[in-house]
Amino acid sequence: MAELMTVEKISGGLRGEVKIPGDKSISHRSVMLSGLGSTPVRITNFLHAQDCLSTVACLRALGAEIEFQSEVELMVTGHGFHGLQEPGTVIDAGNSGTTLRLMMGLLSAQPFFSSFTGDASLHRRPMGRVAKPLSLMGAKIYGREKNTKLPLAIVPAEGGLKGVYYDSPVASAQVKSALLLAGMYANGPTTVKEPFVSRDHTERMLAAFGVPVERQGTAVTINPVTAEDYKAPEAIEVPGDISSAAYWLVAGVTLPGSKLLLKNVGVNETRTGVLDVLEQMGAKVELFNQRVSGGEAAADIRVEAGPLRGTEFGVEIMPRLIDEIPIIAVAALMAEGDTVITGAGELRVKETDRLAAIEQEFGKLSPGAVEATEDGLVIHGGRPLQKARCITYDDHRIAMSLAILGAAGEGVELEHPDCVNISYPAFYGDLARLSKA
Repeated sequence: MAELMTVEKISGGLRGEVKIPGDKSISHRSVMLSGLGSTPVRITNFLHAQDCLSTVACLRALGAEIEFQSEVELMVTGHGFHGLQEPGTVIDAGNSGTTLRLMMGLLSAQPFFSSFTGDASLHRRPMGRVAKPLSLMGAKIYGREKNTKLPLAIVPAEGGLKGVYYDSPVASAQVKSALLLAGMYANGPTTVKEPFVSRDHTERMLAAFGVPVERQGTAVTINPVTAEDYKAPEAIEVPGDISSAAYWLVAGVTLPGSKLLLKNVGVNETRTGVLDVLEQMGAKVELFNQRVSGGEAAADIRVEAGPLRGTEFGVEIMPRLIDEIPIIAVAALMAEGDTVITGAGELRVKETDRLAAIEQEFGKLSPGAVEATEDGLVIHGGRPLQKARCITYDDHRIAMSLAILGAAGEGVELEHPDCVNISYPAFYGDLARLSKA
């Protein structure tokens, strides 16, 4: 793996088409739910990246048969709704918080023992926000720091899980999804109420498997599921990941002379906060060829460079763009005026403390332009940029955002750039290709 990479300033802008890699959230869920079926499911445009491969490894350890027909196409065949098998060893979730949190929900309901480990970053990340509500359902989860950190062990719940009404203090798709997956096996209805609606990929995919989820306001309810109810579809097409598209959205509107066409981008309304913020900033973004596939909305997107202005946004929109804050910070640095972001405290417990990383590393390229607050950022846009050497903290979203900021400014040297393989292995190749188009 490369220890250091230089991204040079791109003076002529970016031009061309980008086929956005498959959505990470949907790729995870497609493998998990297909592994509970009894008939083969063909998954296409799967994200062949480290996090999603951790989920593949997890389902294989639980007995599902998974065969790759290409990097982005695979067949998953499970042994039925009650067909998961006790793993023969500790399951390694790698760097993937989604894999771990969703599997905690699913495995809490199983009649066998399971245990998890992960990489050093995942060992630092708190799992209490999932473990606590699962324990209210009767789940038995044990681990470090009062059962909140890896390694974790899950012991069969005596008498099975019970349905609960959980009023979540945070809007989190991972918390909600873990409880819905556990709730399929509970003895009564399970309801999760959120302060704001978080991304709903789990609810949409459950519906594709014959499992209805009822929504009322910000609450969702799932009823116990029988093996007869659970019907795996023949195929799932994964739309492109808007979180990956966000780097090209921002690059396209900030690098002078840029004109990009982004193909097959998932535009599920619970994920499109980045489009709303860029629109507030005055960006030239056009959606067309809009369609629905497998319950998920998708579109092609044209972006073109133009002036941006600072903006403000906070907790209400945060569930719809939490992963895009680093690249939105790049847009804010290239805009005129200040951008104020609040309600983003969750970023302090991601792969790294992303608020601190943005302040420190983005600040190297634009000294004094970024101030981290307890739960957000104040970004002073329009200031001069300089070349600098930056640390990625092995965080894929920090690395890609720094690369775009360097390309828009005077260049950047990135330490440990290969962490992009977690979600977008072709990122640097696409950046090079688009800069020469």
